[in-house]
Amino acid sequence: MAETPAGLDRFDLKILDILTVEGRISVTELARRIGLSKSPTQARLKRLEDHGIIRGYRALYDPIRLRRDHVAFVEVKLSDTRERALAAFNSAVMLVPEVEQCHLIAGAFDYLLKVRTAGMTGYRAVLAEKISTLPHVASTSTYVAMQAVKEEGLSPVAPGTGGGA
Repeated sequence: MAETPAGLDRFDLKILDILTVEGRISVTELARRIGLSKSPTQARLKRLEDHGIIRGYRALYDPIRLRRDHVAFVEVKLSDTRERALAAFNSAVMLVPEVEQCHLIAGAFDYLLKVRTAGMTGYRAVLAEKISTLPHVASTSTYVAMQAVKEEGLSPVAPGTGGGA
C-alpha cells in the first residue's frame, strides 16, 4: 500500500480527490460520497483547511469567452542567479497578472513562465513592458501554444485513491 502524504488517511485523500473536481459540492453530499456522516466530514475539511492542505477554492473560467485565449510559454534566462537575484525576480514576477505560472527550472534557462493574454499584440506588450523589465532578465524565448489539450491538469492526490495512476 502506498504511503499517504502528510499523514492523511483514505477519507482525507478522497475528500481532496472530490474537491479537486467539484469544489462547490455540499458537505452533506461530500460526506455521502466518502462514506462518513456530516460532522466528521466537516471536521476533516476544517482540519485540511487549517493545516494549509486545502489552500482555498476558486472558480475556473473559460479563457476563450473572456478573450484571454493566447497562451505563451516563456523561457527566461537571468544575468545573475545568486539567491538575492532570484528573490528579486520572484517578488517582481508575482506582480505581473498575465503570468499564470512561474517555475524555477534546472536546465539551459532559469525560469519557465506561462503567460495568458488576449492576443499576440497584448502578449508583445506584456513581454516588452513587464517581463523583459523584471530584475536580472538577460534574455527570453517565447513558445506560443496552438491548442490547450489538457489544461486543468489536476491529478488525484495519491495512487489508488480514485481516478488515477
